[in-house]
Amino acid sequence: MAFSANDHLFMTRALQLAEQGLYTTMPNPRVGCVIVKDGKIIGEGAHLKAGEPHAEVLALQQAGAQAKGATAYVTLEPCNHTGRTSACSHALLQAGIAKVIAAMQDPNPLVAGGGLAHLQRYGIDVVSGLMQAQAEALNPGFISRMTKNSPFVRSKIAASLDGKTALKNGTSQWISSESSRLDVQHWRARSCAMLTGAGTVLVDNPSMSVRIAANTPYPSTGEGWGEGANIRQPLKIIIDSALKTPLNAKILAGGNVLIAFAHDAENKSAALLATDAELLCIPNAEGKVCLKTLLSHLASREINEVLVEGGEGLNGALMAQNLIDELLIYYAPKLMGGAAKSMFDMPAFTNMQQAIALEIIELRQIGADIRLRAKPRLS
Repeated sequence: MAFSANDHLFMTRALQLAEQGLYTTMPNPRVGCVIVKDGKIIGEGAHLKAGEPHAEVLALQQAGAQAKGATAYVTLEPCNHTGRTSACSHALLQAGIAKVIAAMQDPNPLVAGGGLAHLQRYGIDVVSGLMQAQAEALNPGFISRMTKNSPFVRSKIAASLDGKTALKNGTSQWISSESSRLDVQHWRARSCAMLTGAGTVLVDNPSMSVRIAANTPYPSTGEGWGEGANIRQPLKIIIDSALKTPLNAKILAGGNVLIAFAHDAENKSAALLATDAELLCIPNAEGKVCLKTLLSHLASREINEVLVEGGEGLNGALMAQNLIDELLIYYAPKLMGGAAKSMFDMPAFTNMQQAIALEIIELRQIGADIRLRAKPRLS
């Protein structure tokens, strides 16, 4: 089907509405809806928090009786099942909507297309695929969890122009600029969990928290965090094979911490549990934490997006196992020399065919730094 200029205009507005839930909807997807009649918007809605009304319901409430015979533009296929809230497809039917244009189908393979098919059975004109790429970009974690049983893994790295992330002695504060560090808060806030390694905890002692007011603009766009956004703290995860995390580590303050480990040679688990940390023993054959098992576990806990903030060891292990979906690299205009630590600790390649190909998806200047987003091209 060929979509008109107005179709694109109204779906663009629905996508803008969906983005209002960027920091708050987890584990639900970010969804926006616009109700249009006679070429005019008569209702708008955005899903902002799990358990609260979905975008379609809010838009229908605003449209009222005018919704009969109108067209609904929605960024994700209307749900056809009852969960925390009632099914949106039923609400659209009851309101007398004549047509539904969805940006994309539900990524859950068990229900994909079911909501649209239900509407079509009752005589509603349905179509999907309008601005699908933009809609998918809003919900990479939800899509990944539904289709791969794994959260979307985004690795943030601050590096010098020669690709170094820390001096030989481990010093890394600060490679990137203050603007870049502020921009990182945006990526933390939209993530369900943040992942680091025990080495980073021992050397840098990070707090791994979101540190910004709800309506403070972030530097990558100059836009705010969303009106009324209730910034939440993501789950903090430490990969710590031998349970070496100090009991006074900043990351343990306030709880909401999961420590994935492989063995407890020093009998430290009881003391760590007393700090309100949660422990998960998932060893692999090499006596280290099984990263794939961890990601499956996180998916079972409805974790959509994970932001990795680790060193070369953790990044190397994730990359070697094809577990990184996106790289978020802040390049600072500095040179740190050959002896400094690199981005990824992986075995030496012997030919260029072993090199990991990347697709650059965004390049932007943040303060004095360059922010690069790229995704691995898996063969």
